[in-house]
Amino acid sequence: MSDKKIAIVGTGANGSCAAADLVSAGYDVTLIDQWPEHVEKMKADGLKIIMPNRVLETKVNAYHLCDVATFKGKFDIVLVFVKAYDTEWACELIKPYLSDDGILVGVQNCMMAESISNIVGPNKTIACVAELSSELFTPGEIKRNTPPEGTWFGIGALTPEMEGRLGEVEEVMKHVGNVSVSDNILSAKWMKLIVNAMSMGLKAIADMNSADAFKIDGMRDVMLKAGEEALKVGEGLGYKLEPIMGLSKEDIEGSNRVQELLLDTITKHVGPGALNTVIQDHRKGRYSEVDQINGWISKGGKEIGIDTPINDMIVEITGRIHNGELKPSKELIEGSIRSIRDKL
Repeated sequence: MSDKKIAIVGTGANGSCAAADLVSAGYDVTLIDQWPEHVEKMKADGLKIIMPNRVLETKVNAYHLCDVATFKGKFDIVLVFVKAYDTEWACELIKPYLSDDGILVGVQNCMMAESISNIVGPNKTIACVAELSSELFTPGEIKRNTPPEGTWFGIGALTPEMEGRLGEVEEVMKHVGNVSVSDNILSAKWMKLIVNAMSMGLKAIADMNSADAFKIDGMRDVMLKAGEEALKVGEGLGYKLEPIMGLSKEDIEGSNRVQELLLDTITKHVGPGALNTVIQDHRKGRYSEVDQINGWISKGGKEIGIDTPINDMIVEITGRIHNGELKPSKELIEGSIRSIRDKL
């Protein structure tokens, strides 16, 4: 058992899965979350992680955000699992409790690694790409679609000085899923952004899992076009093709339709019935990460003169859903697909 003290900031669906695995592996783990009912349930009964092939139940040390001010010690490794738009305040919150030689890992969607580095310092930052599908609607109980053997993380350093510390993070994260080290972690995060740009917002507009969404006429084509826009914008901004989700360099370089390879891979890995995080946010009435995913592509396209009509549409419709103007449905996505086809 390691003597490292670990904190997980943001124990929603994915953070809870990681916490349960690390506690089960014998680590000293502190869970910090902003959903009071979830924290109280974890305090009382621990976590229940329901996987396709087994159930993991474990007691955990869970705390509310307000409890952080009472902490006396410091953490060796902090795993940040909050939504991308919560990254800055979450890192500022935990920064005083990160040990002098501690490491903070942003286990998140979106391009947040450099923001994290600006807050805690490049000498304490390891970037991470995550492929972990899970769902949380009931406090203390998580449906995990990708168990540890089907989960993948890519980790990488932003500076040469941190390359020697990747092994410490790999040693911890291997209990949660398969781990790869990336020589170009920012490009790897961009590659995952392409995946999310294709697979999240559009399914959430329809309020459908993959099995149902792909039955919609034109859905797959529009997803792939969203990925094509993301690919062009990222390349224009200087990012490079980088293997993710267990794919090899040969897989990526041997494909003449990278976005199709990525879409098929994520669909296979998470399964046909999984509900992505944006769908869950819509159902909970929460703000989603679409502005940080598809919106990032739209913004980048404007900066370098590349049109991104599909990503623009996803951002606009998602904003109207969040504001209560529209309701996710099959009819909404069908109308959106017809509209975008008329513009192309």
